[in-house]
Amino acid sequence: MSADRETNHDMTNTDIALLLADAADGVEIGIAPTQAVIRGGRRRRARRWAVATAAALAIVGSTGTLALAGLPGEHRAQEVAKPTSPEARHVYEPQRTELARGTYKGKEWHAAVQLWGAPRDETEAAGQFAAMAELGLKPDIRKPADLIGKISFFATRSYGDDRAQQVIYSTASKLEPFAGTDLEAIATRFSPGAESSGRLVIGLVAKSAQEVTCHWKDGRSSVARPADGFSAHDDGNAIREADGFTTENFFVCVAPQGTAYQSAEVTK
Repeated sequence: MSADRETNHDMTNTDIALLLADAADGVEIGIAPTQAVIRGGRRRRARRWAVATAAALAIVGSTGTLALAGLPGEHRAQEVAKPTSPEARHVYEPQRTELARGTYKGKEWHAAVQLWGAPRDETEAAGQFAAMAELGLKPDIRKPADLIGKISFFATRSYGDDRAQQVIYSTASKLEPFAGTDLEAIATRFSPGAESSGRLVIGLVAKSAQEVTCHWKDGRSSVARPADGFSAHDDGNAIREADGFTTENFFVCVAPQGTAYQSAEVTK
C-alpha cells in the first residue's frame, strides 16, 4: 500500500477490499531470462524484479480464510481458495502444449513447450526434479531445493522416437510479461544431425503479436500467424497459446531446405 495513505478507523469492508486490490496491483509478474536465446526484433531491455506488496498476503491465515475487519464489534470472514495438491498445481506432471510438427527425412519432428508448477517444500522440489530427470530435462539450478517457489518451463524439439531435447528453458519465481514487439527466439534443428541446423526457430512473443516474420540467410522469409489446432496443410509456421502461460505466446518458423535462420521480428 502507498505510504501516504492515511489510516481510517471507520473503514467499511468495501474500503478494505479496495485497499487490498490496490496492493495486488503493485505486484509485477515477470520471467527470468531464458537460457541460450537469440534475441530478435526490438531488443528487450533488462528488467528489474519488483518487490511484491505483501500486505494482502500477510493477513491470510493457515485456516484458509481471509478476515475482514469492519466497524467496531464486527467480524466477518470470507472463504478464499485453499492450497491445492501438487498434482493440481502441475508439480510432478507439467502442462504441455504442442507448438508445431512436420516431417524431415521420413520421420516426424515436433516442437512443444511444458510448464511446471512451483513446488512448496523440499519434498515437492525433490519429486519435481526427479520427474524432470526422467524426461531428460535439466533446469538451471544447483540443487533440487532451488526449485521451491519457482515455476519452470522448457521449449523442446523431438525427432522420430528420440527423447525430446530442451532448447529454451527458464526457472523463475514469476513469468515476465512480453509487450509490443518483444521477441526472444532460438534457432535449432529438426534432427540430431547438422544438416538441418538453423532451420527450426522457436520463440516467445507478446500476447498481442499477430504476425512474426522470420528471415532466412538466402533472402527468403516465412510468416507465423496465430493458429489453433493442426491440419494437413500446416507448414510449421504458427503463433500459439500455451497452457498455463498468461503473459506470452510461442511461435515457430520453419526454414525452406538449403537455408537457415538469420533474424526474426514482430511485423503485426
